[in-house]
Amino acid sequence: MSNTPALPLYALTPITLRASIVIPCFNERQTVIELIDRIHAVPVDKEVIVVDDCSTDGTRELLQKRARECGDITLRLRQRNGGKGASVQEGLRCASGDVVIIQDADLEYDPADYPVLLRPIQTGKAHVVYGSRFIGEHRAMYFWHSLGNQFLTLLCNALFDTTLTDMETCYKVFTIDIARRLRLREPRWGFDPEITARMLKMGYRIYEVPISYAGREFNEGKKISWKDGFVVLFTLLRYRLLP
Repeated sequence: MSNTPALPLYALTPITLRASIVIPCFNERQTVIELIDRIHAVPVDKEVIVVDDCSTDGTRELLQKRARECGDITLRLRQRNGGKGASVQEGLRCASGDVVIIQDADLEYDPADYPVLLRPIQTGKAHVVYGSRFIGEHRAMYFWHSLGNQFLTLLCNALFDTTLTDMETCYKVFTIDIARRLRLREPRWGFDPEITARMLKMGYRIYEVPISYAGREFNEGKKISWKDGFVVLFTLLRYRLLP
């Protein structure tokens, strides 16, 4: 007799939600095509929406070729660089699935985690799910990045009376009705605190699940710096005080 414990019923239930994968992309020529391949390998019904934010390294041309030859992505080409927030906003306007998943264009986050991210919504436990890098397996991060992230998450928790472990995570998953109600304004790195603040002020409690994470070094293309932390800080304070 096998000693392997039986999987709980919820783990065997197939994901029936259709996911809109929104990918803001800027200068990710080395990773974006492999990312798209990984996304399509995940057994989840999906549409893949890529928003190129005026890439200058050949990313845009690669994406145009992919869209033309394979037809497995919806491609939006921004006419000027606006930042991650602006690209996500454009992607949300195109979304037609039941659930939205925000996906960075690098390979720090693994699309194999989609079923884990979608299951709390599938089973009716939540309308918003965040994938936390701090409660799952992960490659060691820069100390100051980790400390800054924890400080900003702590501030978010104090301002909005919640208990998140990773407010700055890329993996933010929410139902399409929430996407339709969001009125996002922040074009760049203020996107993460703004969307978090807006959903919490709308009355949604955020469900966290563990995800894997393979953080990049700066020489591998990592873009965010300590200066962007001040943008996040002031954005949190602004959306706590303003409507």
